[in-house]
Amino acid sequence: MTPQAAYDELIRRVREQATLGACIALLEWDELTYMPPGGVAGRAQQLAYLAGLEHGKATDPRLGELLAVVEGSPLLHEPTSAEAVNVREIRRSYMRLARLPRTLVEEVARVAPVSQHHWAMARQEGDFELWRPWLEKMVALKRQEAQCLSANDPYDALLDDYEPGARSDDIARLFAALRQELTPLLAAIAQSRKKPRLAILRRHYSLEQQRSFGMEVAAALGFDFQRGRLDTAVHPFSSRIGPGDCRITTRYSPNQFSDSFFAILHEVGHALYEQGLDPAADGTPMGEPPSLGMHEAQSRLWENLVGRSLPFWKHFFPRARQVFPEALGEVSLNAFYLAINHVAPSLNRVQSDEVTYNLHILIRFELEKDLLSGDLPVADLPAAWNRLYQKYLGLTPGNDADGCLQDGHWSEGMFGYFPTYTLGNLFAAQLFDRVRAEIGNLAEQFHQGDFRGLLTWLRRQIYLQGSRYRAGKLIEIATGKPPDHGPLVRMLREKYGELYGI
Repeated sequence: MTPQAAYDELIRRVREQATLGACIALLEWDELTYMPPGGVAGRAQQLAYLAGLEHGKATDPRLGELLAVVEGSPLLHEPTSAEAVNVREIRRSYMRLARLPRTLVEEVARVAPVSQHHWAMARQEGDFELWRPWLEKMVALKRQEAQCLSANDPYDALLDDYEPGARSDDIARLFAALRQELTPLLAAIAQSRKKPRLAILRRHYSLEQQRSFGMEVAAALGFDFQRGRLDTAVHPFSSRIGPGDCRITTRYSPNQFSDSFFAILHEVGHALYEQGLDPAADGTPMGEPPSLGMHEAQSRLWENLVGRSLPFWKHFFPRARQVFPEALGEVSLNAFYLAINHVAPSLNRVQSDEVTYNLHILIRFELEKDLLSGDLPVADLPAAWNRLYQKYLGLTPGNDADGCLQDGHWSEGMFGYFPTYTLGNLFAAQLFDRVRAEIGNLAEQFHQGDFRGLLTWLRRQIYLQGSRYRAGKLIEIATGKPPDHGPLVRMLREKYGELYGI
């Protein structure tokens, strides 16, 4: 067999896996949006069966044979070519998944939807004990997975699935540096005499109007509703079913404008990335993002650096006042802008501000490391959660719903995911810094409601690159500098220094 023939068969097989993965993604989306509660057990069996099929295809010895023919051939002479990148990433996935028993993969897939169901019930009731047995099962399964993948640090083994090459020691140093830089800023803001009128955001906002306004803004940013849709879920998420089918969700509160709106912007950021990937490379690594950190960079960029900016609201606030006349009719732009950028320690990650956000991630990072290592029994999670919130944010949750039940990630087995949010903040600031330098007056474009310049730059520099480079290298190529938390710290100091007069 020639290297070209082997490569063609390899790509055909990988695309078959991707098709199966899309079917799984559709079932998972349905589970979290429209599936009736009675369907949980059946859905668990469906997902377990499909996960087993997917794992079988991903670890078929034939893939190893094809890779052996292609690797070292002239077909891969250029390391950044589509062929070389695809083979590199297929080899990585093949070696990783081959270490996992099919029975373990199926069991994780079977437990996840049941765990999610009990997490949602526990969150609604504010009672951790309703979810605890299922979290214990999931933690045990993820420990087994980590042991199969690596004999070293179990957390790093799982982190590598979301952020290839990342290490928990490096993540810990990043958190320490951010704490040192941002703690004085937080203290100065607390001493400022400027106090936002938070009641502005807690007035009555029609749920239907929230949905309508959110869709209007999403479309203006570039989200294509011919290739996507917006639905409701307990916890907002984005799901890509295929190149022409990218779905986002949010949750609504009639007395909290920020809940749904900024969740929509966050998920739109994810979706713009997915809609901007190269459709010709669909089903291959060249049609996929290089890491979750790079993915989170897009969501955090559009949510915060665009959606919480003054130029953005100079354009959209007049429209918001039309849509919500009773809530915003007598509110000034400056009062609204200060309210949506309110900085103060809070209990909820999703609703937290840009300055304190990474402390929420730090807490989850420390807890999930201890859960996986066994240093923290699952039964002790609520107390440990409350202890760290008091340590880092000076607050103690009054109930489990405001505490350890607020995120659904662990119910799905997503251990190692949370640090990608902070990496995303770091990457987003560097990218945005570079875009402003290259494009020029980005603020004026936003003021005019024109986001095409930013989106075009991101598509060219990030989206269409797929997995050509590791995330850190992609940042270096796109911005001219390796990953650095300096731009994030500088932006936060500039923005909030001006907002709070410090």
